Amino acid sequence: MKDANPNIRDRDAPVIRQLDESAVNRIAAGEVVERPASAVKELVENALDAGATRIEIDVAAGGKSLIRVRDNGCGMSAAQLPLALSRHATSKIDGSDLLDIHSFGFRGEALPSLGAVGRLTITSRAAGEAAAEIRVEGGANAPVKPAACNRGATVELRDLFFATPARLKFLRSDRAEMQAISDVVKRLAMAEPFVGFTLRDVTGDTDRVSFRAEPQSGELFDALNGRLTQILGREFTENAVPLDAEREGLHLTGFAALPTYSRGSAVAQYMFVNGRPVRDKLFYGALRGAYADFLSRDRHPAVALFVDCDPHLVDVNVHPAKSEVRFRDPGLARGLIVSGLRHALADAGHRASTTVAGATLGAMTPEVIEPRVYQMDRSGQRWAPDRPSAAARDAAFQAQSPGFREMAGAYSARVEPRGEESPHGLEERPLGAARAQVHENYIIAQTETGIVLVDQHAAHERLVYERLKRQAADTGIAAQALLIPEVVELSDTDCALLLEHAGALHDLGLAIEPFGGSAVAVRETPAILGEVNAAAMVRDILDELHDLGQSAQLKDRIDAILSRVACHGSIRSGRRMQAEEMNALLREMEATPHSGQCNHGRPTYVELKLSDIERLFGRT
Repeated sequence: MKDANPNIRDRDAPVIRQLDESAVNRIAAGEVVERPASAVKELVENALDAGATRIEIDVAAGGKSLIRVRDNGCGMSAAQLPLALSRHATSKIDGSDLLDIHSFGFRGEALPSLGAVGRLTITSRAAGEAAAEIRVEGGANAPVKPAACNRGATVELRDLFFATPARLKFLRSDRAEMQAISDVVKRLAMAEPFVGFTLRDVTGDTDRVSFRAEPQSGELFDALNGRLTQILGREFTENAVPLDAEREGLHLTGFAALPTYSRGSAVAQYMFVNGRPVRDKLFYGALRGAYADFLSRDRHPAVALFVDCDPHLVDVNVHPAKSEVRFRDPGLARGLIVSGLRHALADAGHRASTTVAGATLGAMTPEVIEPRVYQMDRSGQRWAPDRPSAAARDAAFQAQSPGFREMAGAYSARVEPRGEESPHGLEERPLGAARAQVHENYIIAQTETGIVLVDQHAAHERLVYERLKRQAADTGIAAQALLIPEVVELSDTDCALLLEHAGALHDLGLAIEPFGGSAVAVRETPAILGEVNAAAMVRDILDELHDLGQSAQLKDRIDAILSRVACHGSIRSGRRMQAEEMNALLREMEATPHSGQCNHGRPTYVELKLSDIERLFGRT
């Protein structure tokens, strides 16, 4: 007869054992070194903590066979090398205050973890000391021996995960691992614009520079602008606005792209806390909230944001890879990011990204169709007749057309100015003076340097929407009382969390009060929403509060209603407009923030420079 419960049987009590140092390091490596990019991150951060101004990274086979990091930092003496390979041995902190952290590394786990799963060699030289080298293979240290090198350190890691071959099966292709390494190096290069970085792929006989960033000079904003141009491209910096905001000890700087310069995924979002690259859901939630009014759900903003604060206000010791942080006041950090981004985008006014004009010019460029060349027409055949030049063909055409000059004169007379000039000085305004309306939907305006094409419906939609939001903020959101208050049963935790934000929700027209126990009563809802499912709305708000620490659920729904009202109340396509109306629309766009894009994230106007237009017609 089988046992009733096979898990219950007579056996010896388990024995508690102390794991040896090698096993401990291999376990730690599973948390710290997830893939070759993790090893590169740890080694480059060590170089930055050593005060290096130039860092070179060589990688072979996506980091699986070789990772070599050279720097010109302070280096280590021969006596310090064995200690550097001991667990929790570090020069970054003294252990008295784990919140007072001013360096990238501080846990003292990276080098022993790398030595436990690979073949690690450290060659280093400190100022006034002789160079020395130490090797460790699979956790076994070799004695220190003399070496030759300049001041600084060279850390070479070969055959990553040879001691834990099961981990190799989880690595991706060499190309994918190299891409991950490149992304890590670029993020660290953004954080340190005054440091030079070089990343090489030395697989096999190749020696190809994958990424190079020269050290920048000047003020911080100028240096950061130059470094972001090197990494993200000139298009980003040309279409980004600078940020500089401060609140209660938190300082936010960086660059945020205009809404019309958006991406199809969140690949261009870079966040840093005290110079440390982080990936934190608090930041991503704040970005969604800041750009909620300007982007559709399938578009994502491009930003490089830097939050600096006293180390005691943020805990970086919450993840072995130090990729996440915890602020003492998450709401303060989120509010600073949202308000800082919104103010910066508002200061941009009606500005739209230059990529809109570039895409327009690309669509307008005529397709060049090359003439078909037959075998007999190839240059190798001496008997192929010479093709006449363009000037010769024009001369022949004029000779065969006696009335050519008169006809050309008649056509040129048709495009002479009619003498109907716009009011004086309007061409000097950013959006110029209205000249015409085409297809009863697009306004053509002339500026000093080119022309502007305006989508009248999209532009007026944004203007009406901003006006409605200002009115709602000035007069408040009207609330409608429920005839019978709706009681919602919640858990004790959810009830306390919801009542904590009851004041903010009341400002938006949602009145909630305790009903005894863990229940709440919804007595009023925003009138603009009409008939709503109060219980479902309360639970949606709670989900967002748990996820982000702050809820924009109700405000987003109200803004969506205002956006819909603005869409239906704006100038419709097909309406003829007088010159005065078109100019009034242009002037209001210039005075209204965010008028460069409509409520759905599409551009409201396109500006074409005269030089670009001339290039279309070959007049350059």
